[in-house]
Amino acid sequence: MTIVAGVERIDRESNAVIEGRKHAEAFEEDLHVVHVLSQSEFRDLEQDSLSDTGKTVAVDDVRAYAKETAKSVASRTTDDYEAVGLVGDAGEELVRYANEQDASYICVGGRRRSAVGKALFGSVTQDVLMNAECPVVTHVRPEQEE
Repeated sequence: MTIVAGVERIDRESNAVIEGRKHAEAFEEDLHVVHVLSQSEFRDLEQDSLSDTGKTVAVDDVRAYAKETAKSVASRTTDDYEAVGLVGDAGEELVRYANEQDASYICVGGRRRSAVGKALFGSVTQDVLMNAECPVVTHVRPEQEE
């Protein structure tokens, strides 16, 4: 079995990876760090490639790009993980991948967004919480100073 940690490209130090590593060590399971490149990001890459080279980008190349993003985020926190790159709707793809891997847990991050400090989860986190067949661990990031 595995622990799946979903990460964003903007994560400097991912709480999902930190929590995923804790769970992987506690349960002696593998940690899979997953980044899902959205369809809109895929289209942007396609457009850039067409403009620059006149060629489309192969989906496998896009998955490799997403995998490199997962590596970049995970390597700041741990050196014992498997990086995975996927393309599509992040919430759906994380849940699908976790199901395929028979994951014990999915770890995702959330954000504090309101001025009064009420924790509101992002749409990806909500999708995962609502649709996952396994337990979901969330860690809410501290409020960002403005």
